[in-house]
Amino acid sequence: MDTQQIIDLIANAPKQTPVKAFVHEAPGASIDYGSARVFGPGDKVVFGDWSELGPILAANADAIEDVVVECDRRNSGVPLLDVRDVDARIEPGALIRDPVSIGHNAVIMMGAVINVGAQIGEGSMIDMGAVLGGRAIVGARCHIGANSVLAGVIEPASATPVVIEDDVLVGAGCVILEGVRVGAGSVVAAGAVVVEDVPAGSVVAGCPARVIKQADERTRSKTGLVEALRNL
Repeated sequence: MDTQQIIDLIANAPKQTPVKAFVHEAPGASIDYGSARVFGPGDKVVFGDWSELGPILAANADAIEDVVVECDRRNSGVPLLDVRDVDARIEPGALIRDPVSIGHNAVIMMGAVINVGAQIGEGSMIDMGAVLGGRAIVGARCHIGANSVLAGVIEPASATPVVIEDDVLVGAGCVILEGVRVGAGSVVAAGAVVVEDVPAGSVVAGCPARVIKQADERTRSKTGLVEALRNL
């Protein structure tokens, strides 16, 4: 998706506040929950949008002995990705908006945030707390370290996305700014702030990041990926 398509998606999507309500009705009560989905012959579990369900609960307050409402978003324009059929390992607590692309045997760890339009290649790992901004592109067999940020480019609309080519290791706590391309086989040292393109096969470090050497066999032996972590 290009930036304008994402902007149109967010702008035109119906804004929703989905809730789950646990309702203990008074004896003999009969409540019409509208278009909400209702489960249970006794105490009810009700799924619906707060714009409809809230007024229904208020109007039937006398017929309800107790109610607990769970809500995790407000006026949301982009749903979370349905991950049930994604051919990857996705751990609890990852927040992934829809649409994104996740390749075969990729790994998304706890607390990672993947924004709309992002792409993750086959066998890549997005580690704990990492953030992939809108339209960020990660190639195959990469590792994006814990708490790193690949800047998003939904706003301004003219910005170019971050591109991480194949076989790149990004250390923990890095920031890679919009428009930066990190060449294949490169290593970005922990804590680096990358503000310009990284040539393929380079090792960069610092703030701002600078090339400190070329990746060699010794580098690769220290930064190699563990295939066993990517097996489903």
